Parts: sequence; structure tokens; C-alpha cells
Amino acid sequence: MKQDKSVVVRRSNPANLDLTGTNVAIVGGTGGIGRAFARLLAARGAHVLVVGRTFRDAGLPGIEFLPADLNLMREAERVAARLPAETLDLVVLTTGIFAAPARQETSEGIERDMAVSYLSRLVILRGIAERLGTRRPAIEHRSRVFVMGYPGTGRAGTHDDLNAEKSYHTMAVHMNTVAGNEMLVLDAARRYPHLGVFGLNPGFIKSDIRGNLLGAGSLPHRLMEGAVGLLTPSTDTYAERIVPLLVSPDLDDHSGVMFNRKGAAVRPTAALTDDHIEKFLSASTDLVTRTGVRLGPSADAG
Repeated sequence: MKQDKSVVVRRSNPANLDLTGTNVAIVGGTGGIGRAFARLLAARGAHVLVVGRTFRDAGLPGIEFLPADLNLMREAERVAARLPAETLDLVVLTTGIFAAPARQETSEGIERDMAVSYLSRLVILRGIAERLGTRRPAIEHRSRVFVMGYPGTGRAGTHDDLNAEKSYHTMAVHMNTVAGNEMLVLDAARRYPHLGVFGLNPGFIKSDIRGNLLGAGSLPHRLMEGAVGLLTPSTDTYAERIVPLLVSPDLDDHSGVMFNRKGAAVRPTAALTDDHIEKFLSASTDLVTRTGVRLGPSADAG
């Protein structure tokens, strides 16, 4: 990743943040990085709605739960309709897995990693973008969307077999979701000028994301996460580093920027040209449409 030194974002000490009155939705906020974000944001006074399968923070002040199975596009569509987008200040999209050693398919006929880690986010973002922040009180900055992935790593993806029906290779499939999420940021930053849209690259952090690849709770999974935990920041440390970035006033003029694990701006993948993004998103739309779900309004896309 190449840093973009033209973008400088000041961040407050997380201990000094006062987020009273800030409304946040975290899709994937019931585990891993999303959960760490939710707990820190709530501790600083924000009202946080977390979306996921298993709620682990019942009774914690400031956190509410919306259950959802984001393997399914119809569930992503339902989540988009249920989110109180009009009053949200921040939306963080973190839900994701790694592709399994053998191809997995959802009940809607979509390769599972593609469904969970990318397409569900596309459906949710398109479903809420037009409404996002439209009923917030007059405040200084636009509503913001943060897409968790691995942007800036040079992954352009291929759009001719998004559903991995012609061939299946674990890392190639997952790298298509990585590319898709970076393109989601670049496209949405242009498509929705009334929003701020940003990418986050946490690097390696101990979480459950590799469970689908290695077998959740298996010896290889435990050994991998043990090693990752020894060598990399915890989810709580990452949250303390990045949550102040989410609310920094310096972001207002930088929609479309990606940030590395330390919160420094990085340059987008050079191969993600407008033409490539258009073709990839067109293929993504076609794949979602196969499930009977139609993407939301396109705003200024035309």
C-alpha cells in the first residue's frame, strides 16, 4: 500500500471523545472489529445499532440489536429497510468471512463469501444511501459510511465469474470480495455526493473471520488466531486507533479515501479505472438480481 500524504486527518484521544447524540449503525457489529467499535462508541455516548446473528452485549447501555442472516440478499434488503437511515451519522460495514476450501453456496444460489463479504454490503448501501442523514439536525459534517476490507492492496478483481461457477479457488474468490469492497467505496463516493464514503484496511487482526476457511474452533484455526494475536493489535486496540478517525472533522473534504491499519490515508488500487468499476458493479447487480432483490436508487450514477 502506498500512503497518500496529501490527506492529513487529525484524531482526538479516544478517552476524550464525547459522542453524545451520535447515531451509528454497525453491520457486523456483534463480533470481531465491529463489536469492538460498537462497545467503544457506546462507551463514549453514541447510540449504536448493531446488525448480526448473535448478540453478545445485551444490557450494555447505548447498544441495540437488529438480528439478520447476511448470507442472504433478501435479509440485506430487509436490513436496509429497517435501518433508521434518516437519522444516522455513521454507518460501518464490517460483516465478512473468508471463502472456504470448497465452494459453499447460499440458499439463494450465491457463493457464500461473495454474498456475506461484499454483495450484502452493496445491497444495504444502495438501499439506505438516498435516505441517509436526511433528518439529522443541522450539524457540521455529512453522514459517513465506512467499508471494512483490504483497500489499496492492488486487487482489481475479475467480473466474468463473480459467483465462482466456472472455477473455484479460495483466495481468488476472496480477493474478488476485497476488490469489490474497494470499488464500492470509489463508486459510492461519486454516486452519493451528499455522503462521505471511506475504506478501512485493518490488516491482520485476531477475529473470527478466518473460521470459515480453517474450520471454526479447529486446531489450525486456534493456532492461526493465536499467532495472529501475538503479532498484531487486538480488536480493542484497533478500535481505539480508528474510532477517532470516524468522527474527525478533517474527513469532510476527502470522500473516497482509504485508510490503513494505523489510520493513515492510502492510495486506491491503480487498476480500478472507471470502466473496470462499471463492469464489476454491473456484474454484481446482475448477480444480486438473480436472487429476486433489486438494488436501490442510483442517485447521480448517470
